[in-house]
Amino acid sequence: MIPIQMVDLKKQYAKIKNEVDLAVEAVMESSSFINGKAVSDFSNHLSAYLNVKHVIPCANGTDALQIAMMALGLEPGDEIITPSFTYIATTEVIALLRLKPVFVEVDPKTFCIDPDAILKSITPKTKAIVPVHLFGQSSEMETILKIAKEHNLYVIEDNAQAIGADYTFSNGVTKKTGTMGDIGCTSFFPSKNLGCFGDGGALFTNSDELAEKIRMIANHGQSRRYYHDVVGCNSRLDSIQAAILDIKLKHLDEYNDARFNAAEYYTSAFADNPRIKTPFISTGNKHVFHQYTLILDGIDRNQLIENLASVQVPAMIYYPVPAHRQKMFSFLNLPQVDLPETDWLTERVFSLPMHTELDQAQLNYIIEKVNYFTN
Repeated sequence: MIPIQMVDLKKQYAKIKNEVDLAVEAVMESSSFINGKAVSDFSNHLSAYLNVKHVIPCANGTDALQIAMMALGLEPGDEIITPSFTYIATTEVIALLRLKPVFVEVDPKTFCIDPDAILKSITPKTKAIVPVHLFGQSSEMETILKIAKEHNLYVIEDNAQAIGADYTFSNGVTKKTGTMGDIGCTSFFPSKNLGCFGDGGALFTNSDELAEKIRMIANHGQSRRYYHDVVGCNSRLDSIQAAILDIKLKHLDEYNDARFNAAEYYTSAFADNPRIKTPFISTGNKHVFHQYTLILDGIDRNQLIENLASVQVPAMIYYPVPAHRQKMFSFLNLPQVDLPETDWLTERVFSLPMHTELDQAQLNYIIEKVNYFTN
């Protein structure tokens, strides 16, 4: 059996090596390494895949979130509602721009932001909501968009973990995550469902006005060379990474299906284990399983991880410390918040290997060892 990895990028690359190598060689031959044809081609193809008007690539997912907030004209002191149970980048950029993060609960079934918690946290200073499509599943966007409209709030979707996921509205209309709010943001970090071979990110919007602002901000605030209209930054996706992503985009649905099939296999195998709660999937939505995350009941999580490591099964905790308990926000003098659901989850979540190359022998071995150590 091939050694088990949390994410097996080497084996994934081997399957598309010829395609990727030719695409990279074409960029090298063109010597157009910044804003080359490969970048515009990838942008256009991703725009068509997502059915969104504008895709603006940038250097990484964290930059995408920062640029989104800059483009919306948010000012120091404005309140941004965000889940605390998320990767730190979501909330880090809020503090970086001297905005005020307002941490709220997630739904413990989906791990995504709780719309009721959003409603309870809106004040006259609230300007935006940042739903995070965590672990590969969409937040409850129909309700969130309704709340945003009623209270005149922006919606910035953090889609770093759910590219390719679908959300179905009550009228039957289906949209891709990242395309429903004012701006969607994603990361192309190598381990993502659509990952490059370095750093990369992008923003999505259907607004021509916002797209123009985003492009300016990502390019030193200039609308034409050497004419700088706003304060911006330098955040670009290079041509080599774009060429790689363009190849992998052709395989994205195949990759997401492989993840879903592996997740279903896990879930079926753990169905009779009373110490494990398997992932919940919202009706009508397509979960793309960036992570396969369980909730443990009455199990010493650290001991379990050690036991699994002893038999060469890797496991991870996403995320052991929620954002509202991180020291980095102390300078903001934020009021203490009570988020029992979030605290409960951070003490119990546990993620197993999840990637496109998991084979049945590996899955069976992982399942056997997890069931052994939890019973």
